[in-house]
Amino acid sequence: MAEAELLLLRHGVAEPRGTVEESLRALTPVGRERTRRVCQRARQLGLGAATLISSPLVRARQTGELALEAGLAETLTCSDALAPGADPWPLLRDWWSGDRPATSATNRLVLVGHEPDLSLLACRLIGAPPGALALKKAGIAVLAWPLVAPFPDTAPPAELRLLLSPRALDAI
Repeated sequence: MAEAELLLLRHGVAEPRGTVEESLRALTPVGRERTRRVCQRARQLGLGAATLISSPLVRARQTGELALEAGLAETLTCSDALAPGADPWPLLRDWWSGDRPATSATNRLVLVGHEPDLSLLACRLIGAPPGALALKKAGIAVLAWPLVAPFPDTAPPAELRLLLSPRALDAI
């Protein structure tokens, strides 16, 4: 049976809060370099995808662009469904029900966003209580579940395959 995978990528280290408008906070030089390394390593581990969808906020969009440059995905789009506090569930439902050839790259979706939203989504998908896991800045999580139709509106029985910090990715 085919599987769907969801790679969650938290944006990298950004400018401190309060220095600029929240939606305009950009990655710092350290954040850009660490995010670049994480994306390159994820690609080396075979975690590439056809589609990457990012929050429209600057720091997340820059993270998505670095992922695209590293070859982690073939396309990048932005969606308000990944903005802080938004509901990504309709976005997942649309991707799930889209027509895709059955390859590992097309059955994997990369989402770039923010905390605590990405961790809350992961917890919902694996059936864990909110707060059971957290993504570090530029950290990744990979979840997988059987690709069945239609997309379940309750938490599908997803499996947490990877939860890695940037430091852990550097070590493997």
